[in-house]
Amino acid sequence: MSPDWRQALAEELGSIRHERLLRFVAAERQIGPVFPAPEEVFAAFDLCPFEAVKVVILGQDPYHGPGQAHGLCFSVPPGVPPPPSLKNILKELQDDLGQATPSSGDLSPWARQGVLLLNTTLTVRQGEPFSHAKQGWEEFSDAVIRALAQGREPCAFILWGAPAQKKAKLLDPSRHLVHTSAHPSPLSVYRGFYGSKPFSAVNSWLASRGQTPIDWSLK
Repeated sequence: MSPDWRQALAEELGSIRHERLLRFVAAERQIGPVFPAPEEVFAAFDLCPFEAVKVVILGQDPYHGPGQAHGLCFSVPPGVPPPPSLKNILKELQDDLGQATPSSGDLSPWARQGVLLLNTTLTVRQGEPFSHAKQGWEEFSDAVIRALAQGREPCAFILWGAPAQKKAKLLDPSRHLVHTSAHPSPLSVYRGFYGSKPFSAVNSWLASRGQTPIDWSLK
């Protein structure tokens, strides 16, 4: 993790709880496949420095299929077909902004513009969603949200799904944009994700603050 993030999260990273979490993940990797790869767990923080964060997209836990998770929520590496949730995100992107559906599911261009692509839980066993929940990642992602919510420029937060929406209690909506909706998975996409227009809402908010909007096009 980059030095600026290490400084912002120093208390959490130095805690006994975080040490236990890292030991748990290391032990899990001895048993079987865990995603993403060790060097990609904190990829979101490497691509998006602390002071550069303008937008946070918060998901649940990483993809649990081989070759999909690479440390950015909802994103897949270049050349990997988008999973169903990502397909729904790209469809909403098209409907919201009138852009052609991107051919790639690699969301790293968003990260490089200041979009922190964060999950509430950062690792998962192969084939077992939520298998690393309640091991300490939730407290880690709480610490990330608190660091961004306090003492620096306001951010736009996009919270998709119930685990992400629980973080809203950490945010002051009079200071930050807090945009919530159902999760984009096929199970809940028709319960308020489609039509939620998160991308235009964020860009309108950024423009109102005199900031450069995000180019969501994934060209």
